[in-house]
Amino acid sequence: MNKKLSLISTAIIAGLMLANPLPADAKIPFFSAAKDEMPTLAPMLEQATPAIVHISVEGSREVRQRLPEAFRYFFGQRGPNELRQEQPFKGLGSGVIINADKGYIVTNNHVIQDADNIQIRLKDGRTFKAKKLGTDSQSDIALLQIEADNLVQVPLANSDQIRVGDFAIAVGNPFGLEQTVTSGIISALGRGGLGIEGLEDFIQTDAAINSGNSGGALLNLRGELIGINTAILGPNGGNIGIGFAIPTNMMKSLVDQIIEYGEVRPGSLGIRGGDVTADLTEAMNLNVSKGAWVNEVIPDSPAAKAGLKSGDVIISMNDNRISNFNELRAKVATLGAGKKARLGILRDGKERTISVTLGGQNEATVSANEMHPMLQGASLSSSDKGVVIDSVEPNSAAAQIGLQADDIIIGVNRKAINSVNDLRKALENRNGIAALNIQRGKTNLYVLIR
Repeated sequence: MNKKLSLISTAIIAGLMLANPLPADAKIPFFSAAKDEMPTLAPMLEQATPAIVHISVEGSREVRQRLPEAFRYFFGQRGPNELRQEQPFKGLGSGVIINADKGYIVTNNHVIQDADNIQIRLKDGRTFKAKKLGTDSQSDIALLQIEADNLVQVPLANSDQIRVGDFAIAVGNPFGLEQTVTSGIISALGRGGLGIEGLEDFIQTDAAINSGNSGGALLNLRGELIGINTAILGPNGGNIGIGFAIPTNMMKSLVDQIIEYGEVRPGSLGIRGGDVTADLTEAMNLNVSKGAWVNEVIPDSPAAKAGLKSGDVIISMNDNRISNFNELRAKVATLGAGKKARLGILRDGKERTISVTLGGQNEATVSANEMHPMLQGASLSSSDKGVVIDSVEPNSAAAQIGLQADDIIIGVNRKAINSVNDLRKALENRNGIAALNIQRGKTNLYVLIR
């Protein structure tokens, strides 16, 4: 190895060590220590990649096609508004073994959604049928299980400790290609408000992620899992260096709930608000530029019982900084109902800490889909102004009819609505079309549901 090449190699190694420091007595696992070899990630990947699996699914899902008014004549005078039919589908994705003894595999909900048959293929070529233990569409997490011996699991990193600029390795099966590895850095943290999932607190990376990488691993240079690759931004589904992963800590909290309860039980705080902006900082004379602004505290909510007040700025949760309201919402929901949290707040220019026990999801939120098929995907809660739409899942029925988060349903067919129970009764007693009177900011509008 010539002198120039040796200097370059030394610089690369030093850079990697600075980005991901190891204990003084630890062996460096991510590059070859052989005297005549270039630095390489191969030793680390040889240990980690057996825990990354290939997922293939088959199933059928309902496809709806709206009928033009003229064609309804052929189905009779009271013909349907749309045709519904089952269509078979096949899909591919990736997954990560997080518990070798119990055969637990984490992937994305969208990879296995509606699948009747889920096949797992390991790196060594073995194939197993997987059992679905639980899913969460809001965060796009799913937990599978296989019965197999001699599995390898990937160790979990503390994703709260990663930093922008840390090196990142993405492993998965893009476009069905087996065990593809790409590298990059952590480009940003706490990404939300993208409209990709209901709960968003993404790690952003420029490590190449493509179709088929979903559910695969985002690793640090120690071979530890820092995230589950989930989505990309790019024309025609192609990679342009903007990929997103669900942080490991968020994933683990959701998986723990699925293991314990068979489902995810989201936590709730009971506040409404928004991001700290430059205008808000100037108007309220705040000495912070990031955080979650509390606009309203719901009476008798966990936030109210903990002493949170409107005008507070939440700047941290469990000692981790909060950049915006979406990040707070995601962390609260994924921590889970009944869990305790420490909130760092700014009030009257002074920082203080309060403890809160998170509440559970409102029962009315769970039954929103049952009220009416066209409300599928909407989370609802009662307020003194009407029924608040807390969130709307992307591409859901509720999103397609134009409902948006923070809309307030104040009436149905010109009858005032003051609670979720009022809304339920109004929809149960409807005849034909129901006209939802929506308050959106300072605007009133009607949304028709059939």
